[in-house]
Amino acid sequence: MLMSMVTLSISEVAIRSGLSVDTLRYYEKIGLIDAVPRALNGQRRYREEDLRWIDFLLRLRATGMGIADMQRYARLRREGQTLASVVPRREMLETHAAALALQIASLQENLSLLHSKIATYQQMEASLSSGPH
Repeated sequence: MLMSMVTLSISEVAIRSGLSVDTLRYYEKIGLIDAVPRALNGQRRYREEDLRWIDFLLRLRATGMGIADMQRYARLRREGQTLASVVPRREMLETHAAALALQIASLQENLSLLHSKIATYQQMEASLSSGPH
């Protein structure tokens, strides 16, 4: 029994991913997304593997990876599962993860400072509320 493969239009992918239709086209144009298969009417039809890749790209973008690095990663991914591709992809992700860990540590430090300031202001409010008016 042949199962039909479910595909989505560019509008459906835009809604699902939160990217605009223009951004999806741009990502395809600059090589972040491989050429998307087209229906007989010329409409892009995104497959499940396209959606998984777009989700990964969104995570890279959300964690601060720049487009040039994402393009390099996408080029390496197209080379397939060879050592010449897998090793640099792993190294890129390790470097990115290390930078992200430093950012998180810095954010945690900033958050601690904010909590300390909030506590100071709460003490000041309590002192001012209980004092003479």
